[in-house]
Amino acid sequence: MSPTPAGTATPGRTAVGDVIASAPAPGAPDGLLAKVTKVIGETADGTEVQTAPTTLDTLLGDDDAKGTVPVDPASFDVERLLPDVKVSWAKTGDIHSGPEGTKVPLGSLRVDVATKVATAEGAPASAGASVSGFVQVKPEVDFSYGGGASTASTASNGSTASGPGAAYLGVSGDWTSQWALKGRAGATAKPVRLPFAKLHADPVLQVGPIPVVVNLDLTCYFEISGDGRVTVDVEQDLKGDFKAGGTFGTAAGWTPVNESHMDSSPVRTSVTTAGSVKAALGAQATVGLYGAVGVTADLAPYLRGEAAGTVTATTPVGSGAKSDVAASGSWALYGGLDLSGTLQIQLAIFGTPVIQHAIPLGTLHREWKLADGKM
Repeated sequence: MSPTPAGTATPGRTAVGDVIASAPAPGAPDGLLAKVTKVIGETADGTEVQTAPTTLDTLLGDDDAKGTVPVDPASFDVERLLPDVKVSWAKTGDIHSGPEGTKVPLGSLRVDVATKVATAEGAPASAGASVSGFVQVKPEVDFSYGGGASTASTASNGSTASGPGAAYLGVSGDWTSQWALKGRAGATAKPVRLPFAKLHADPVLQVGPIPVVVNLDLTCYFEISGDGRVTVDVEQDLKGDFKAGGTFGTAAGWTPVNESHMDSSPVRTSVTTAGSVKAALGAQATVGLYGAVGVTADLAPYLRGEAAGTVTATTPVGSGAKSDVAASGSWALYGGLDLSGTLQIQLAIFGTPVIQHAIPLGTLHREWKLADGKM
């Protein structure tokens, strides 16, 4: 945040060095955390001041603060990036938003999408490609601050600088997705990402009289890669949870937190002709404080199919039914999950030592075989 004038409700009492913490408001949509650098003068509405960015330790000092707040699905601002995107949520009191008949658990946000994708060059008209499905998430923002003079040092004038002894910022929640890919998509070796919705919310954690504003952005997307030769008809259901963020300690500094557990339900799939394809329906989340991004996390559950020779194989995975084979060859289908991201330099807003460069969360990668066959 650049220095900006602000107002207070206590004219005549504001002084240079005071810290202003505000929940989202006109002129400060992401909340405001700033220190008064100059008192300009009094107006009919209060005292006009000039401010500069500051850090949480100037406000919280040696106090401790901790909170996990579910994000109200109705509080999200939604930007639809494709025409056929529908957003649904439900709250207590039988309050529902979205298409009639859509079932959404309380506290969850659901985004449905259905769209055509580019067909591979030379593919017949009957191989037209499309994706459809939904992402359902019940997000929570996690924050903690533990006073402890982690950066204690004595300046030449004898004063002592201090910061937190511990801190954490992250996002977690329950995840459900159900999606289908049909046809021969015009895939390339490099993944092509198609965002279909952007969502933003600013939940507030109240620490006594102090509003700690956590900014959360979610971008839902579909991503596909492959050789553009394989024709598929695949469906996948996934359910589980995730947690991503950064934790600070005096010994290790900032370190990543990266966890996810997913279960895949039976999938019905048809893989035709030789080739490979990988498709993901995921979401990228960014979490920050007072407009300063601190954590970026990318959760991408995916499905990967491979076929050699010329083969058409259909199997209801997990049901024990025998594969229905129409040609010779071999095929395999895999489910998987990638969770990656970075910790950003802006995490210094806690008052901790500045991160000199972005720290990767590391990639959490899991893959499991859903089905295969040799004919």
